[in-house]
Amino acid sequence: MPENTAPQRYFVVIGSDMARRVCGQLQTAGHLVRHLDRPTDEDLRRALRREVAGVAVLLDDDVESLRYALAVEHIRPHVKLVVTVFDRTVSEQLLRVLPNCQVTSPADVAAPVLLAACLQPDLLSLTRTPTEHIGARWQDDAVLLETWRPPRSLRYRARLGRIQGQLRPHDGSSRIMLTGLAGLLMVLLADWAWAVAFHHRSPVEALFEAARTVSAVGPAAAHGSGTYLLFSAVAMLVTIVFTAVFTAGMVERLLGPRAVGIVGSRALPRSGHVIVVGLGQVGLRLCTQLQALGIGVIAVERDPAAPNLRLARALGVPVVVADASDRFVLSTLGLGQAQALAAVASDDLDNIAVSVAALAVAPELRVVMRAGEHEAIAETRSLFRIGHVHDLNSLTAAYTTASLSGLRPRGVVTHGKRLLVQRADGAFVAWPLADRCDHPQEHDAPLAALDRV
Repeated sequence: MPENTAPQRYFVVIGSDMARRVCGQLQTAGHLVRHLDRPTDEDLRRALRREVAGVAVLLDDDVESLRYALAVEHIRPHVKLVVTVFDRTVSEQLLRVLPNCQVTSPADVAAPVLLAACLQPDLLSLTRTPTEHIGARWQDDAVLLETWRPPRSLRYRARLGRIQGQLRPHDGSSRIMLTGLAGLLMVLLADWAWAVAFHHRSPVEALFEAARTVSAVGPAAAHGSGTYLLFSAVAMLVTIVFTAVFTAGMVERLLGPRAVGIVGSRALPRSGHVIVVGLGQVGLRLCTQLQALGIGVIAVERDPAAPNLRLARALGVPVVVADASDRFVLSTLGLGQAQALAAVASDDLDNIAVSVAALAVAPELRVVMRAGEHEAIAETRSLFRIGHVHDLNSLTAAYTTASLSGLRPRGVVTHGKRLLVQRADGAFVAWPLADRCDHPQEHDAPLAALDRV
């Protein structure tokens, strides 16, 4: 936070890991902070007993965030509130009920930075406006904003990759179904060509007789040479096999979860695409923003019961349910021809494992990784380059503290070890990277200790 010349103020921060970062930044700026994890109503009343400059509710559960926001408003009406909410519907309702509340989401804060890192190494962030995309670059010791369009080569690769992905299924059931369908079409075409070329049938009549053969009904009459009759008999027997294969694949595909399409927008692209590992709020937001730019995307989610799977299918995002730390899985997704891989799961160690596996398959691939401050991050960095690492908690903490200070920020970018917050007027200001606070939580210490802020 920029050097604070205002009098010392008192803030209340609710949450765990991300809240510790916000608390640390506020303390660095010289403010008093009461940090609570998941307080009871009585804890909130005690914390809000004195004059408070602002309250931050930083929880992963939207329902809990909504409950605490309403409780704070009830205890201390019209206080400045900053609340993290992932669901847009909950966010809209909260803003309608509490006009003094500023709602943000870690996914909204991090997505522009992750999107830029996936597309061009010199981009700091890429923000979508109603009419265009605005890119932020570092130039002459300052952040330069400019209109950004995907390079022609990138658009060409992405378009070609989507075309190459049509009718090239990833899952076994779709391959079985297409094999059966291809066999049926092959028999139909062969019988039709025989009738037209050798028996001089009209195309329509030949098609009718070929359809009878494929449906195992047989020719309308036992006409023609013995060779043709033998061919028809073999074709009908082969058709039975192809029909069984096609039916088996169709049934399995209809009964199973269809997260990947055979044709259309949910078919897996084969080149110029971005592989997004982790279909949480951050991953889903990144997928939709890549699609808005015309870039092919493949989402990989390990949990078949992930809540965002249904939403991803509705949005036309192809999703592969698999373990992305498996090299075989990455190879089947066309990693060598991909534009980038973004490991944005909620667990840092999972993201490290995926990044290591990706670099083992495609050493020159651009890898973007979401990470916090897990010790394994620093240890792995000391061994080899694991990609472009972005700390989601640092970005969100800077955005939250800027909001509490009244800046109404538009976004947060990073350049090297620098953290910069974009103000409402569009200018960027440097923001310090503060350590986590060391406040004891109410489950760690008596509540009496919390009163000694």
